[in-house]
Order: sequence, then structure tokens, then C-alpha cells
Amino acid sequence: GSLNPYAILEPVFVGGVTVSNATLHNMDELHRKDVRVGDTVIIRRAGDVIPEVVKVIVERRPTHTNQVQLPRKCPVCGSAVVKEEDEAVARCSGGLYCAAQRKESLRHFASRRAMDIEGLGARVIEQLVDGDHVSSAADLYKLTREELAGLERMAEKSAANLVEALEASKETTLPRFLFALGIRDVGEATATALATHCGALEKLMEATIDEVQEVTDVGPVVAEHVHNFFREKHNRDVIAALRRSGVHWQDIERKAQAEL
Repeated sequence: GSLNPYAILEPVFVGGVTVSNATLHNMDELHRKDVRVGDTVIIRRAGDVIPEVVKVIVERRPTHTNQVQLPRKCPVCGSAVVKEEDEAVARCSGGLYCAAQRKESLRHFASRRAMDIEGLGARVIEQLVDGDHVSSAADLYKLTREELAGLERMAEKSAANLVEALEASKETTLPRFLFALGIRDVGEATATALATHCGALEKLMEATIDEVQEVTDVGPVVAEHVHNFFREKHNRDVIAALRRSGVHWQDIERKAQAEL
């Protein structure tokens, strides 16, 4: 849900490649460098990979330019944009109501280290969301071969393979499932620690912030994110729907947990 500013450039050759977009990182960095529409800028490839704006050549700045301001509403869904005082990143408050957040959430859910749904790439997800075929991860498991075959550039064989991949992904592990949910600041290592400590999803879902914080390497901020995620009715509904669709895993037994 983060809104990250970037520069659209007249194409320029930098470090062996033609660059037409460059990162501006966040609004604080954009304002620090005072980058404006129409500016002439110096570009480099940070770490020889990501193009970024180094600085503005102010003497070439056009007249009557204005400082770029953070939009008050999400450019995708129109929800309010919020920025915490202690964070550099501004975020859309729309959650999964926002189509952009839905797409990113589904890409993460389907990724190799999460539910590992082969064939469910960005192009397919974009069509599924834009065509109102899915509104949450649980809807993926309702897709039929015929529905998928109707997507652009999706052949019958590809549709059949994707249905098989979805079916195969239903057998997973608790760490993978927790990681796939996309809880803020919960990466693979934290998901594994949460699963190992709690043993069962139900225990984690009912845990207090203090109880979550008992997990190794989980601090107060992450504990609050985990707790708040499971307090949200929509998230609990999606989890219930996923389990009804057949997504399952083995709970981690307490004896096994002690040996880890």
C-alpha cells in the first residue's frame, strides 16, 4: 500500500542501458532533493542496478515550477493517504478495497516462497482483478478452467495447468501460509518463528500483543501488526474461506517445537 514517487525521464543512456524511469525513494527524499516537473537531473544506477536521481541542476530549472506534494487520495482507489510521523513511507488506507493492493497481495500469496502457485503471474493476476474474477486470495480456489481459458493469451492447456497448480498448493505448511498472508513486516523468518512458537494457527490468531511478543526476535511493532491483522474481520473471513476451499497444513507439535 505504499505510495513511492518516481521520475519519468526523457530516455538517457546510463551504465550500458537506456533509462526512462528512476526511483525517488519517498516523499522526504524527493523534497530533500527538491525534484520538480520539468527539471534537468543527474542520474546514476545505484549499485549498478536501480536508476536513481542524484541531484537537480537548478540553473536549468524552468520558471513557475512547484514543489511536488503528497497526494491526499490514492491515485488508484481514491482512499485517504496516510503517513505516520515516524515513517518515511506514505500509504493508501484502502487495504484490499484498493485494486493495486489486491494485485500485490495476490502476487505475494502466489509467489514461490509462499503458496508457490506456478503459472499465476502478474499478467494473469492483473486480468483477474481488473475483470472482478477475484477479490481475495480465497477466490483463487474458485476459478474454473473455463474461466481462466477466457483470459487474454491464456490457452486451454495453460488454464488446465493453473487449475492443477492451485489444487497442488492447497497442501502447504503453517510457516508458508503465514508468510503468504502478507502480514506487515512478517517475512519468512518471522513467519517460521511464529509458527514454531504457537504450533497452531488458532493459537496465534487469539494471541494478545504481549503473547506474540514472546516469540523469538519479534518486537513490539511486529507483534502489534500481527495482532491487528488477526483482529480484522475481513482477514479472518479470508482465512476461513481458504480453509473451506481445502488449504491445509500439519500443525507443529509441541514436542517437535522444543527440538527446533
